Formats: sequence, C-alpha cells, structure tokens
Amino acid sequence: MTAGLDLALLLGAAVLLVAIGAVRFSTRLGVPSLLVYLALGVAIGEAGLGIRFDDAELTRVLGFCALIVIIAEGGLTARWSTLRPVLGLAAALSTVGVLVSILVVGLVVHLLLGLDWRLALLYGAVLSSTDAAAVFATLRRLRLPPRLVATLEAESGMNDAPVVILVVLLSRAEGGHPWWYEVFLVGYELGVGAAVGLAAGLAGRFALRRAALPSSGLYPIAAVGFTVLAYAAGAVLHASGFLAVYVAGVLLGNARLPHRQAILGFADGLAWLAQIGLFVLLGLLATPSRLDAAVLPAVVAGLALLLLARPLSVLVAALPFRVNLREQAFLSWAGLRGAVPIVLATIPLSERVPGADRLFDAVFVLVVIFTLLQAGTLAPAARRLRVTAPAELAEIHVETAPLERMRADLLQLEVPPGSRLAGVHVDELRLPVGASVTLVLRDGAGFVPGPDTRLKAGDSVLIVATAGVRDEVERRLRAVSRRGRLARWFGEYGEDRDG
Repeated sequence: MTAGLDLALLLGAAVLLVAIGAVRFSTRLGVPSLLVYLALGVAIGEAGLGIRFDDAELTRVLGFCALIVIIAEGGLTARWSTLRPVLGLAAALSTVGVLVSILVVGLVVHLLLGLDWRLALLYGAVLSSTDAAAVFATLRRLRLPPRLVATLEAESGMNDAPVVILVVLLSRAEGGHPWWYEVFLVGYELGVGAAVGLAAGLAGRFALRRAALPSSGLYPIAAVGFTVLAYAAGAVLHASGFLAVYVAGVLLGNARLPHRQAILGFADGLAWLAQIGLFVLLGLLATPSRLDAAVLPAVVAGLALLLLARPLSVLVAALPFRVNLREQAFLSWAGLRGAVPIVLATIPLSERVPGADRLFDAVFVLVVIFTLLQAGTLAPAARRLRVTAPAELAEIHVETAPLERMRADLLQLEVPPGSRLAGVHVDELRLPVGASVTLVLRDGAGFVPGPDTRLKAGDSVLIVATAGVRDEVERRLRAVSRRGRLARWFGEYGEDRDG
C-alpha cells in the first residue's frame, strides 16, 4: 500500500538533493539557480521521465503557498532602518509603476500580436510583478548601496499584492461589476491586507517576547506561523494576504525576538525549499512541445517590458523622489522576473480564459530567456552605472549566546582595492560605544587588531555592533570609505551629498 508513497519520496528526495547541489554549480557558472530548478521539472516531466502533470489549479494553490513562505522570509530579513527611507518609492513602484507596466505591455502586444484587449492586458498584468525569490537571491550576492537593495526588495515584496488582485479581476468572466467598484475593491484589499499584517505582526511580537517556550526550536516555527496566520486572516476577510504576510514579516523581523538568528535561519531554509519545490513544479507543468510557438510572443512581450514598460514605470514612479538617472537605470534593469509571473499565469489557465495556455507558455519562455539575460548582467551593469558599494557592510547570520544576550549583530566589512579605508587605523574609525572591531582577516590569517592596527586593501574586518548603534556604525564606516582619515572634517556621519 505504501509503494506509491515510497517511490514518490525517493523521487522527491533525489530532486531536492540534486537541486541543493545545483546551487553551488549554478553560482560557479553564473547561471541563476531557478533556471536549474525549472530544467529539473522539465526533465522529470512528460518530455523526460514521462511524468504527466497538467493540474493548473493545484499548481496555483501550491504556488501561492510557496510565495507566502518566500515573501515572509523577505519581510523577516528586511531592516526597517533601511526600508523606511525607500518605502514611498517602493510603494509607488508597486502601484503606479505596476499600472504603467500593464498598460504599456498590453498596448504593445495588442498592436504587434493582434491579441484582444483582455488577453493583452493579462500579459501586462502577469509580467508586471517582480519576483521576490529572484530579487532576494540575486541582489544579496552583490555589494550595492542599501537604498537600491531595499527599494528592489521592498518592491518585490509589495507588488505581488496589487498584481494578484488585477490578474484575478482580468481573469473573471466579463460583464461583472462597474469600474468604480473594481477600484474600490483593490483599495479595500490593499488597505485591509496591510491592517491585518500589522495586527498579526504586533501580536507575534507581543507573544514571542513574553512566551517562555520549552524549546528554542519552537520560536522559528511560531514566527513563521504568525506570517502564515496573517495571510490566512487577510484571505478570509477578502483582503490581500500577500501584503499582510510582508507587513507581518517586517514587524517580526525588526522586533529583536528571542533566538532571532535561529528564526532567520529557519525562514531562509524554508524559503529555499519553497523556491525549489515551486520552480520544479512549474517546470513539470510546462509542455516542451508547445514552447517553440511561444518564442515570438515571449520575445515581443519581453522586449516591451524590458525596454519600454519597466523604464517608463520607474521614471513615473520616481518623479516625486530624489532618484538620480544612474539609479533609475539600475532599478529598470534589475526588475527581475521569476516564478511569480509563471504562477500568476496559472490563474487565467485555471479559469479557462481563452488563450491562457499560450499566455502560460509565453511567460515560461520569457522568464527563462530574460532571467539569463538580466541576472547574469546585473553585476557588470552596476559597475558600469557606478552604483556599486564594495565597502558596504554585510550581516553574518550567526547564532551565539553572547550576541543574543548583547542584542548585537556580527558585521563583515571588506576593504576593496582603491578604497579610502586602506591606511586608516582602527581607532580612526571612531566607532561608537557598543561597537568594536573583533577580528581582521589578512592574507588567509586572522588576528585581533589593536587601536593602532592599520587596515590594508583586501582585509576582511569583523565588527560586533549592538542593535542600538548599528545604523550609526554603518553611517560612520560609509563616511570613512568615502573620505578616509579626513572623514571627521567632512561631517562625522558622512552624509551622501548626492542624495
């Protein structure tokens, strides 16, 4: 009786382990791991091992479950101090930018591919959402200014909510409610979704700070449980569950909960599992024999998105904010698409919208082509646009009892060639009370520095900073990386005069 289950577990475990090993392989080749997972799904599907799977409704449900976990992890790891200054820009990209993108892509595919307006706007809606998994996985490997990283991550966490609503509305049978009702419905879902996420996040902070759970392993489960609760409560109230998940995750992730590093590590592992399962499932759903016919619409829609819709949406959304042209160009190029558009394409497929099967195939092909094109060129594009920040601090997620008691983080600072940090003594960093340089790694050997230790190009510096002074430490080191030993004469915190 268990033979079928045993075989399924064998195949599932094998796929999971191959997918985990593929992460290192894809990183060496510079190929996004999501493409490897999609390829695994195709390989075990009808064109490979012969497993036939065509249940779009089940894929949609499981895809939504995976997105809940991925968005929750993005919210839990987002720092409010870096998120707050870009919240307005991210919200504009997630609303106004989404509308601009839908209209531009819809207009282009309507004119060039001859699609009816409903299907053309569905193309635009499905493709208008940047992918949280792709953005989080790609950007965290690059050293970029916190402003850009926070904007892109917040946008990818927030724009799923309005896009899902619009795709569902466009997938419904025609002849429904008037336009003003649909506008009110979108506003209701976003507003109530944010309120539900706020309530769930505050409840989670209150409960986890005061609960004395018998095992430290229960805290990560409870934290993720509150984010899932936020989604479910929002969905029951016919509000945006995805926005509720992100808001709850941000509140919990910035609450300095007990065993915080264990919570982040658990959420990260769950997010990887969700990504692997989601991409493999989407690859399994695809029909390779139909993909050849989808290349032309995929290229047309992709070029419209990459060259017209995304730059125009960034330009319009950034108008009220101080975003220079170089940053706008990078924001335009870094709007990565991944599993989210493919999952969204299952909505009209499950609703049996005419032409939905061609839409799914085109989106699948587009994601593969343009993920290869964009993800592999993000680092060169950042260097060409001069938006890199090689000396930016990076947090190292390590759970230790002393750091937990101090409520401190372990930060890593690289001293790249040409940086003005080179030649600066440790005491000239003038770190605030509550922060200290604990280790310097130089030429493969580590040592504890003294006040008169001079930093050199190529050094890796480990810094322990309490939560109360972390932001001040980042501002101070950013100033020294720009001004070197003269930073104190240009303003102690070295605010960026370029904005």
